[in-house]
Amino acid sequence: MSSATIRNAQRAPARVVDVASSMGRNIALARKRRRLRLADVAAKAGITIPTLRAVEAGNVGTSVGAYIAVLWALGLEDGLLPVATLEFDPEGQRRERTALRRGVAQPRISRAPLDDNF
Repeated sequence: MSSATIRNAQRAPARVVDVASSMGRNIALARKRRRLRLADVAAKAGITIPTLRAVEAGNVGTSVGAYIAVLWALGLEDGLLPVATLEFDPEGQRRERTALRRGVAQPRISRAPLDDNF
């Protein structure tokens, strides 16, 4: 483990370290269940083998992009889509209800389809 990794782990809240560690373990097990080699998953995800090892170790200093790329390479990226949605955000739900009771204007969410025409 590099000194930067140790520093990041020491600064991260314990719960963050626990979640990253569990996530890394789950990713490693998913790769092994599929009987995929580190090199094959790393190549498909567009990352290096050391980065994939860091993901599987639950390194908190590894980019979230690397985690998402590995999940995509394993066909598991859709599991991330509900993250931070109102359905899975009890605090956000509570604040929305409170704001509605007070008559506070809610953030406007565009329903128009997105396009790339700039």
